[in-house]
Amino acid sequence: MTGKPEIERVDCTDCFAMPGPDNTRIAHLKTGGGMSETWHTPDCPALAIMKITMEEGGRRIREQEAWARGVFPSAHARLKEAAAGLPPGSAAQPFVDALTELVQAQADATGFLILPHWVEILERHFPPQLPDLERTLP
Repeated sequence: MTGKPEIERVDCTDCFAMPGPDNTRIAHLKTGGGMSETWHTPDCPALAIMKITMEEGGRRIREQEAWARGVFPSAHARLKEAAAGLPPGSAAQPFVDALTELVQAQADATGFLILPHWVEILERHFPPQLPDLERTLP
């Protein structure tokens, strides 16, 4: 074994480009391992569509992110206000406290809140039930 991943070449059905310095290589990692690659000429319609689709997707993501950043503070404030209005000690209190802390942690994060942080918060509000040694059967 040479250590290089196996690369499957997939021909573009629009331009049938071959590897070359003027052509564009699109490579994908395959789920089971290895890679696939497709080469395109500069004027390939499939490549143009792919670029437009990626640019449009990026634009939509940026718009959604801007919208969410604008709306999040007021939604977060409404959550805190609703949580403060609940009577203390109610059955919903652990759920409200956990949700409030999770939303605050997300507000403080610069990206997605990572799973270990979620688990830490949930474990604090919903600790695992330890066995009752008085009621455990031998």
